[in-house]
This record gives sequence, structure tokens and C-alpha cells, in this order.
Amino acid sequence: MDFYKILLSAHKGFGYLELVLVTLFIVALLVTMFGFSGKVNKLLKKTTLFTMIFFHVQFLIGIIMLVINFTKGLDMGSVMKNADLRFQYVEHPFSMLIAAVLMTIVNKKVKVNPTISLGIVIMGLIAVGLFAFAFPWTRVFGA
Repeated sequence: MDFYKILLSAHKGFGYLELVLVTLFIVALLVTMFGFSGKVNKLLKKTTLFTMIFFHVQFLIGIIMLVINFTKGLDMGSVMKNADLRFQYVEHPFSMLIAAVLMTIVNKKVKVNPTISLGIVIMGLIAVGLFAFAFPWTRVFGA
């Protein structure tokens, strides 16, 4: 088995884990937001931290895979003309990068603030929305 296939399997496996973590993050975020006090609890802190960590791990594995593909001779002209390739090599990595950055900011805000604000919730939901947009649903679960 070559290095790229190992990375692809790891990227796909972590993707399933990331789906579970994102779901837990959304539940914890909404429970905290609609809770009586709005205080940040341990569940929200832990799910935010682990979701952020897995976003970063996924992004690093994906960037390594991207570099391997472009060193094999893939050119940007043909990538931008094909919608599937454009999603895989441009839209997916860029959206995941922005989602990872937003999750890092959300993690910092959750860690520092004793209560949750609407800005944190909106930023977290935007990160999850970008993740949902960029997630290759058809490639992972079939069409």
C-alpha cells in the first residue's frame, strides 16, 4: 500500500469521527445557548477542543494529499475547468481551512469566557456550515 492510500484512508476515517464530533459540538453549543444561565460547561469546552483538534488533523492530512497530487503533474487549468476537480482541489480545502480557523477562534472564546455570546454561536455555526458544504457527502456515503 502506498503512502497516498494510507493518507486517504486516514482522511476518510477521521472524516467519520469529525462528523460525530461536529454533531456533539452543535448539540453542546445549542444546549448551552438555550440553557437557563448560558454558562459555558465542560461538555462544550471538551467538544469544542476535540472538534478543533480533529479539524486541524484533517486539514494537515488533506494538505499533504493535495501536495502529493499536484507533484504528480496535475495542472490548475484542467482543475478549474472541471467542477468535480475544482470542488476537490480548491473549494474543499479552502472551506475547510476557513472552518478550522473559525473553530480555533471559537475554542479560544469558549475557553476564556464564562458565558456564551451570540457571536460565538454564530461563528461556530458558520464553521459547521462551511464544514457541511465542503464535506464530500457523495464520495463518503455514496450517491
